Amino acid sequence: MEYRFEIVSLLVSPRHAYFGRPKDGPADEVETSSPESVEIVADKGIRGDRFYGVRAHTEAAVTFLAVEAWQSAAGDADPALARRNVVVRGLELDPLRGREFSIDTGDGPVTFRGGRPAHPCSWMDTVAGEGTRKALIGRGGLRAQPLTSGVLRIGPALITTDVELDPARAADQVKRAQPIG
Repeated sequence: MEYRFEIVSLLVSPRHAYFGRPKDGPADEVETSSPESVEIVADKGIRGDRFYGVRAHTEAAVTFLAVEAWQSAAGDADPALARRNVVVRGLELDPLRGREFSIDTGDGPVTFRGGRPAHPCSWMDTVAGEGTRKALIGRGGLRAQPLTSGVLRIGPALITTDVELDPARAADQVKRAQPIG
């Protein structure tokens, strides 16, 4: 099945910004870019990102977040605060857990395997507003393993998957904590 959606933003950061105690605040001047496109490398992630080539994160090297879910939890706060790599609009993410799917933004398809949910951390209350972490539980995004290499770009996108998706459910909170399948 094929579905059209939009990639709203991309985020690449070579270092973590949120570590230590949230009351101490985020790291100063963590280099973060919001490029128009990113290079995805099979089994490694996004070139230049903090999880690129880190063996412990191979199955979770790229993170997706539905902007509808973010807005339900954090209102008008900038979705970049969630530090997810690919922010999408009009795409239900939860059914992709445990599934292979391909995304094409015009340069050919890039195939991923959906993994575990991207759970929110306590930093969300500090950077996006009190109560944001709790509101993001079950809607914090999807971690995925890139299976092929290619390019993703901001703008219109096409996803190909073997599971039915409903863009009206992009903001829905899910209850299952483990990958499906």
